[in-house]
Parts: sequence; C-alpha cells; structure tokens
Amino acid sequence: MASSLRDRLAGAASTPAAQPLVIALASATRFGSGILMGTALGYYIGQGGGSDLAAALVYTAYFFGMTFFAPVWGAVADVTGRRRAVLVATGLGATLSVLPLALLRGAGAFVGLRALYAVFAAGFPPVMLAVVSSRGGESGRGRALGFYNSARAVGFTGGQLGVGALLGFLAPPSLFVLIAAVSLLSTVATAVVAGGGDRPAREPSVAEVVSEVRRRLLPSPEDRTHLRQNGLVWLYVALALRNVSVLGVMSLMPVYLPGSLGLSAFWMGVVLALNPGSQSVFMLLFGRVTDGVGRKPLVAAGIAGSALFPVVAAAATLPATATGRFWVAVAAFVLIAASFSSMTVGALAFIGDVAPPRRESELMGLRTTAKGVGGVLGPVLVGGLALFVPRSVAFAVGAVPAVVATLLVAVLLVETRGARAGFPLVSRGD
Repeated sequence: MASSLRDRLAGAASTPAAQPLVIALASATRFGSGILMGTALGYYIGQGGGSDLAAALVYTAYFFGMTFFAPVWGAVADVTGRRRAVLVATGLGATLSVLPLALLRGAGAFVGLRALYAVFAAGFPPVMLAVVSSRGGESGRGRALGFYNSARAVGFTGGQLGVGALLGFLAPPSLFVLIAAVSLLSTVATAVVAGGGDRPAREPSVAEVVSEVRRRLLPSPEDRTHLRQNGLVWLYVALALRNVSVLGVMSLMPVYLPGSLGLSAFWMGVVLALNPGSQSVFMLLFGRVTDGVGRKPLVAAGIAGSALFPVVAAAATLPATATGRFWVAVAAFVLIAASFSSMTVGALAFIGDVAPPRRESELMGLRTTAKGVGGVLGPVLVGGLALFVPRSVAFAVGAVPAVVATLLVAVLLVETRGARAGFPLVSRGD
C-alpha cells in the first residue's frame, strides 16, 4: 500500500504540468535551508563575541566552495547527461554536512562546516538553471528563469523570516536539525525533476569524466572562443566585482543590523527578508522585460543599483531614532532586491543566448564561480576594514568595485537578444 502510494505520488510529480511546482519546491527549500544556516552561523558568532571578520568568513567559506565546485558539478552534469543524479547526490551531501552543527560549537567549526556544505550545495544552481533554461527555450527563457528565481527568492524570504523567529525559540542543536530536514526535502523534490539533458551515445568512464571536467575548467586558448561571444568574459568579471561590494556588505548584516542599528533578532530577520521577498515580484517583472527590451540594459541597471546599496546601507546609521534607522535599512534592502533581480535575469538570459548547446550547465556554473570570487574576496575586504574603521565607512569603501563593474558592462557587453533569430553573435573581449 505504501509503495503503491509512493509510486502514484512520484508519477504525478513527474508529469509536465507538475514539473514547475516540483522545481519551485526544490529551489525554495534548497535556498531556504542555505540562508537559514548562513544567517544563524553569523548571528551566533556575533552574539558569542566573535569579531566582524570571523562573522564575515561564514560568507567567504560558502562562496569558496561555490567558486570551485559549481563549474565542476555543472561540467559533470553536461558530460554524463545525468542532471537529476547530480542534483540528488549533491543534495544528500549538503544535508549530511549540516548535521554536525547540532553537536559542534565555535567559529572554526562553523566556518569549516559552512565550507563543506557549499561544496555540495554548489551543485544545485548551475544544473537546475540548465534544466530551467532548456524547458523555457529561446522564446520563453526569460520567463522561465524569472519563475525559477522567484521560487529561489521565496526560499530566501522564508529562510530569513524563519531564522529571525527561530533564533529566539530554538536552541542551536534543534535549529540545525530543522535546517537539515528542509535541505532533505529539497533533495527529495529533485529526485522527480525531469533531467532535460542529452545522454551521450556511450556512457563515459570515470577517467573520461575527470578529463573532460579538467578540460572545461582549464580550457586551452583555442577552446575559449565561446567566452568571447558578445563580451561574455566581461560579464563574468563584472559579476565578480559587483559581488565583492554586495556580498562584502551582506556578510556583516547579521552583526550590523543588531549591533550598529539596534534591531532585535526578529526585526533583523524581517529586514533581511525584504531583499528576497521583493525579488519574488521583481524577478517575474524583469523576466518579461528582458524578453522585450534586451539583456544588457537590465544587467547594467542592476549592477549600478548594486553600487548604491552599500552607500544607502551605511546611511542607516545617520538617523537619530531607531525607527529612522529601520526605514533606511528597509530602503537599502528593497533597492538591492530590484538591482539583483534586474542583473540576474538579464545575465542568465545573456548566457543562455550565447551558450553552445552542450556547454550551458558549464557556463551557468562559471557564472556562479564569478559570483563566488566576489563572495570570497568581498567579506574579507569589508570585514577586514571593519576591524579598523566604523562599519558604515567600510560599507562605503566597499561600493567601489561595483562602480567599476557598472562601467565594464556599459562599455564592453554587446546585446544578445534576437541573436539566434538572425542577428549574428559577435566575438568581443580579446
């Protein structure tokens, strides 16, 4: 009876009509569990008397894993054609890496386990993005990616609201067990996601997979032409610089909001949730906009808005009242939500436009890698500055890389919308 019910549920979930809901569930719970974990770790370090740099290193650890392993998992999925298997295996690894936090304490353990979690969690974004992009096709890619990112934003929103409430009600062991359960739910959902990949004519050996992954991660000069299409390489550089600014500032929010602005854990969660919560609306909006007006305008506007975010966040310390500081923080997080949504939908559609058919997961993974470089360097930069200057000053200095990124996009990216409908892709960025 139980087996029959399970089979019927699996069959219903695998139908084309149910697939968007399954993808949304997998995405929301994957990103929700990740943000629950990251914010809780930073908060516990700050409340335990750890330095700003130690709290920022939670972000660095996460993006270090993302930087190196997102392209690996993306390439493995492309080479083997087993996208669903990669999603399930990496999801199980991420879930298991959360459980030791129920027993261990201290900044060192927190940072190390966050890095281990990232090694496996890095498999989800590039592979799922490739699945979603394939399902949307050229005509509906922007809308499909907008839907995926809205589900992602719902997960982030739930995670931030949840952590703000749960920090006051659950002891750390119970909270981390709950996070592992949410992560497991994501893994179960990916098991019925339609893979969407082309299986090779012959099953590759382990040695062949390793060789192909190495070739893709370290391509020879003659195998890098696709990175020059329409300035694609400069998009990756701009995303890295933008994330130096934004993620450097974000890494200190679990200590900045309660410590510098005086917000409680609950209101910290509310403010942090504004960013992903607003994204759930902005992603759908910009998904339609990019299919109509193009990719480059959205990328440029999004990165420019990201450069303003650290400045507005720093200004939250200026009002004399707690209410004033709260509302400036609200404005900063709504701004970054709109900016991130514009940049992300435009960038994903841009990559999907120029990606060769069998390299889409790889190039989506390189996008995560570029973001991860910023996530590694930004928290160290801003967190290190905060050891010597006020946090608001560190935030303002941290805005500089995003300004440079805005100029790169404005000058060096070439629009791709409609390129496959008759307008040529161009080589740019030698």
